[in-house]
Amino acid sequence: MNRYAIIMVGLAGLLVSPLAARAQAPAPASAPTQAPSVVDAIRQSYNVVKNNLLKAADKMPDDGYDFKPTPDVRSFGGWIAHVADAQTGGCSRALGTPKTPSAGSKTTKADLVAALKDSFDTCDAAYAALSDANANDPIQSFRGPTPRLAALAGNVAHDNECYGAIAVYLRLKGIVPPSSEPRR
Repeated sequence: MNRYAIIMVGLAGLLVSPLAARAQAPAPASAPTQAPSVVDAIRQSYNVVKNNLLKAADKMPDDGYDFKPTPDVRSFGGWIAHVADAQTGGCSRALGTPKTPSAGSKTTKADLVAALKDSFDTCDAAYAALSDANANDPIQSFRGPTPRLAALAGNVAHDNECYGAIAVYLRLKGIVPPSSEPRR
């Protein structure tokens, strides 16, 4: 089994374990008896990181898009472009209509936020099309044939990794990351 497959199996296990534990616990009399599916859990995780990334992109001022903590790392705008390009490539493959990413050539906040939103439009369609029936269908991913669910779970993991870096950039600019804002 290759390294990517092992990571995806581990990720699926992390997602399924809490759901399986909840499914085994007796439900309160008034609660529905059906536990959410793994597909629903992936969609929920995707929507959380999507909201964090969109809010982070919005919170950084225009002049912060060139910000690099050190000269040898990616700029804040570079992170937004990276997420947009990775999502456009990965989610369009999951839909069976591969697109060529182009956010890497953009530099302004307006252009990068537009590219990020476009990539989320593509991913929204891919996650909406994901079902229990097609979750194991092979799709062409960055690493070759991959089950659809594993590819989209990998997108969520990648988005979360990128958001972690983006949150640090926001803090270095004195901006509270969206995931640290007080809950309403």
